[in-house]
Amino acid sequence: MSIEAKLKELGVTLPTPGAPIANYVPCVRTGSLLVVSGQLCLGADGKLADAHKGKLGGEVAAEAAIEAARLCAINILAQAKVALGSLDAIQRCVRLGGFINCVPTYGAIAPVMNGASDFMVAALGDKGRHARSTIGVAELPLDAVVEVEAMFEVA
Repeated sequence: MSIEAKLKELGVTLPTPGAPIANYVPCVRTGSLLVVSGQLCLGADGKLADAHKGKLGGEVAAEAAIEAARLCAINILAQAKVALGSLDAIQRCVRLGGFINCVPTYGAIAPVMNGASDFMVAALGDKGRHARSTIGVAELPLDAVVEVEAMFEVA
């Protein structure tokens, strides 16, 4: 089954990716690697929902942060599709890196990143299993609760 067919089965429509908000490019392809710049938890409308603004452990609930991480993964695949033309060029998700905007005392950030990891495996199957880093940070652009970056092996 193609990746796009799997996304359809999951009820996911990839949004039109947003343009970078600073001096960088959304993706870089070098050899057989595609590196996708950090993606925020923007919804299909290209906006950041109020539930996804602020700090985990403060104004943002864990469930909302998990959904935000999932949105980041959806936006990663949207960027990859633009860069590759077809998601079926993805051979493997090599790595995800997650940045969680949280209060300093919040320690349960790994389960939040599962929102992105679980989605990547659901969308790509075994090709979606990846190495991962997750860190808590003091701030993210637009006061987003989550940002996720990715690296793929591509054909």
